[in-house]
Amino acid sequence: MANVGRQVLFSGRVQGVGFRMTTCEVARRFEVAGEVRNLPDGRVEMVAEGEPETLDALVEAIRQAMGGLISEVTATDRPSHGAYVGFEIAS
Repeated sequence: MANVGRQVLFSGRVQGVGFRMTTCEVARRFEVAGEVRNLPDGRVEMVAEGEPETLDALVEAIRQAMGGLISEVTATDRPSHGAYVGFEIAS
């Protein structure tokens, strides 16, 4: 199956609680590449590339790890560009 790109926006109490670090640690257990960053509006954005089922499992693993802090998750698929190597916290 072909890789896709996915932008995932996490809302809730997701900044200042180790969310990006936890997301990065969880993502490194999956065959995905991408980055995670804080947004000025208080959300956290994750952009990841991988197989759709793997990305679904990644989001579910993040929900399990940080679920009590997440109030909403919005995901949008887009073409994969292969621009990422590994998974990092974006500056």
